[in-house]
Amino acid sequence: MRRAKHRLPGIVISEHEFSVPLDHGRAEGDRITVFAREVVAEGRERDGLPWLVFLQGGPGHEAPRPDELQPVWLPRALEEFRVLLLDQRGTGLSTPVDAEALASGTPQEQAEYLTHFRADSIVRDAELIRRDLAAGERWSILGQSYGGFCALTYLSLAPQGLRAALFTGGLAPLDRTADEVYRATYRRVLDRNRRFYERYPEGLGRVRALARELDAGDIRLPDGSRLTSRRLRAQGMVLGMTDGGERLHYLVERGLGYPFLRQLQEAETFEAAPIYAVLHEAIYCQGQASRWSAQRVAAEFPELDEPTTFTGEMVYPWMFDDFAQLRPLREAAHLLAEYEDWPRLYAPDVLRQNDVPCAAAIYADDLYVERVFSEETAATVRGLRAWVTDEYQHDALRKHGDVVLDRLLSMLAE
Repeated sequence: MRRAKHRLPGIVISEHEFSVPLDHGRAEGDRITVFAREVVAEGRERDGLPWLVFLQGGPGHEAPRPDELQPVWLPRALEEFRVLLLDQRGTGLSTPVDAEALASGTPQEQAEYLTHFRADSIVRDAELIRRDLAAGERWSILGQSYGGFCALTYLSLAPQGLRAALFTGGLAPLDRTADEVYRATYRRVLDRNRRFYERYPEGLGRVRALARELDAGDIRLPDGSRLTSRRLRAQGMVLGMTDGGERLHYLVERGLGYPFLRQLQEAETFEAAPIYAVLHEAIYCQGQASRWSAQRVAAEFPELDEPTTFTGEMVYPWMFDDFAQLRPLREAAHLLAEYEDWPRLYAPDVLRQNDVPCAAAIYADDLYVERVFSEETAATVRGLRAWVTDEYQHDALRKHGDVVLDRLLSMLAE
């Protein structure tokens, strides 16, 4: 169903809503909606342009809106493509996944519902949309971060739907467990802490003092929830971004006060994207449970016990106590941590026979996606061309998107 059509300078935007099965294995069961925005260059609406579908990072984050992409990679994409910005199921204007939407269910019902929001379901949604919106024609995909994980699942489950696949900071490990992933990324987290305090040595004392005050008192954020030192340390998630160290420095230099509390609350993403919290470890699970992998593996790194050590994008059980919007999902999260029947997301045998043109940007110093694991995957996918670079961080598509996309498209053309 087309919802609306808008015009911005140089582009035409059409909004679409699609009805898809909650469980693609039970097509006659419950249904949800998936929302997407189609963007085309003004004057080219009737041109037979091929499609490029953007798969956003996450999991659990909506697609960026067109005005956010206008200064970066969208103009380059619109030279060759009609772009589809997909709000993956459960995000944005698609049927929402949040504590309010799931409130009526038992923890068991919530957990079962949430098992349908991984990459395999996202890919099957995309295939239904392709048959409808693109009349069954193959289309290209661009996956950023977790969107790249989804793109790899697409290559595994439905390569017949693809003209080409582009990856930016998102080549997933094919068979590595969650424990192996967190063991590798914790090493990078500790290195980022070292580099952060080398650049801002005064920050060590500031963070220690903040942690002491937070644990000794009852400091409340503007939303009324308590700010703890472990919640402060979770701000280290930003350290993998181009300006992450600076953002963290300018936060902690404020000291306790309303500007600090407001800025910290606005920087947090866990409550706004509950799928991220409940399924983050599950994106690495294929036939096994995560059993709170990040929490368990942290015990191998004593440095993480220091009150001044920031953590990364890991999700911990305590977050379902400290974050008010996550508390209603606490029991479901614990059930999902013990869930073992996750289907496979990747098919190495299919990928070894791949005939879909692929190009990938692998960031050598990526905090979130381990370079070595990405290179292992690149070597497995037949015909994939990899660009390993130390020029950029994980958010290169957002910061230097025209350059990154142009490079990948040129690699395909070659």
